[in-house]
Amino acid sequence: MTNTWQQFNLSPSILEALEKLSYTAPTEVQEQVIPAIKAGHDLMAKAQTGSGKTAAYAIPISDKVVWEENKPQALIITPTRELADQVRLDALAIGRFKRLKAAALYGRQPFAKQKLELKQKTHIISGTPGRLLDHLEKGTLDPSILKYVIIDEADELFNRGFIEQVEAIMAFMPKERLTALFSATFSEEVESLAAKWLKTPERFEIASQHKVEDLIQHYYMKSEEEQKFELLKQVTMSENPDTCMIFCRTQDRTDELTERLDRAGYSCDKIHGGMVQEERFDVMNEFKRGDFRYLIATDIAARGIDVANVSLVVNYDLPLELPAYTHRSGRTGRAGQNGKVVSFVETGREDDRLEAIIEYTNANLIELHSVLPADVGAFWSKMEEQQERKTAAIEKVSEDILKIYVNGGKKKKLRAGDFVGTITAIDGVTADDIGIITIEPTCSFIEIHNGKGHKVISALKETTIKGKKLKVYPAKK
Repeated sequence: MTNTWQQFNLSPSILEALEKLSYTAPTEVQEQVIPAIKAGHDLMAKAQTGSGKTAAYAIPISDKVVWEENKPQALIITPTRELADQVRLDALAIGRFKRLKAAALYGRQPFAKQKLELKQKTHIISGTPGRLLDHLEKGTLDPSILKYVIIDEADELFNRGFIEQVEAIMAFMPKERLTALFSATFSEEVESLAAKWLKTPERFEIASQHKVEDLIQHYYMKSEEEQKFELLKQVTMSENPDTCMIFCRTQDRTDELTERLDRAGYSCDKIHGGMVQEERFDVMNEFKRGDFRYLIATDIAARGIDVANVSLVVNYDLPLELPAYTHRSGRTGRAGQNGKVVSFVETGREDDRLEAIIEYTNANLIELHSVLPADVGAFWSKMEEQQERKTAAIEKVSEDILKIYVNGGKKKKLRAGDFVGTITAIDGVTADDIGIITIEPTCSFIEIHNGKGHKVISALKETTIKGKKLKVYPAKK
């Protein structure tokens, strides 16, 4: 672990998680925000998307949260479901070795399922304004000991018309709390919100070293429809990006292109609105981890998702709505990194749309008549290396952490303490080897760390838990 994280006096469990996550050094926004939150100061921060702002508050909150408390201690208000779940996943990853529990609350998911989740120990809550307010008004979300309230992407909350709901949520919050506000801009509306709910906040404005528009190069290529697939292969082989997003206009086009690229040997997957929310989240998380290199998507993935180091965006189909071009392009050129956007324009059919995009964005789109010759060997070598890294990463996770299933839960009166007591009685296993415990009505899931999962399974098969003989085996989920 580098000394840069040591300066914040973080607990060993948080430092271990940062090391496992390959967080080598804090970003500028993290340098500013972490000490302020640890010191208990309200704050408002203006930072570029992709600057590491989620970790800037998730790290100190995870460090300060008290594991023994069952009620939520931190609440993060987000404008989108995708960001809410991203916050949940980041909090779980950072707080993994502290065994922290996090939940995301948003619409289009069963309220009853969320209500059940909130009855269990939950340290950190993220969510969209409407669903958070529903839980607060119905009494299923207890705000009584909340110590940290984060308003994330405040400008976007205004843009989406959520501010009245945010105000209503804030009225439920305890008076003694830390409140932090993050926004891409400090508009009059954002300043007014901060003045009402923050107490003498510290202010941080993280200057971008480069304008985003200066970091992105825009190109277009004229093509007939039937030539697009071969042209896509030429562009991707020539550019050979580590990470690439390819946008299609419809779900069917996305499905078709993903299948064709998969058959051609590409490391790829897809995301669109026809997929269930959980499946979309799984795909995005795998993409962020680098499990595959090419993500084929409709405009559902064009905003609200922060994926670092996307060096190439390809508009396989031009977007129908002009703002969508900006949102698609914004997936690259993030956090000071250079990026490239290549758009395919159907000859004679989409010239007017191209002109409209140029006028709308004021971007300098350069026509490419051909691409540089590809190093085909290097292209396929990188594809193979990526697959090897994915396999190694999966094997390492499997070695270190194993989630086990037990066919007993709340209906059998089992509690987390029952599992902890039984497992720590196993020779060579301590509480540090136990991760997150989730108890459902008829079953339970327990994470076992440090490569001791199979040892624990073997031992539990030979003993009882609270006097009950239960089935135990590796979990499927």
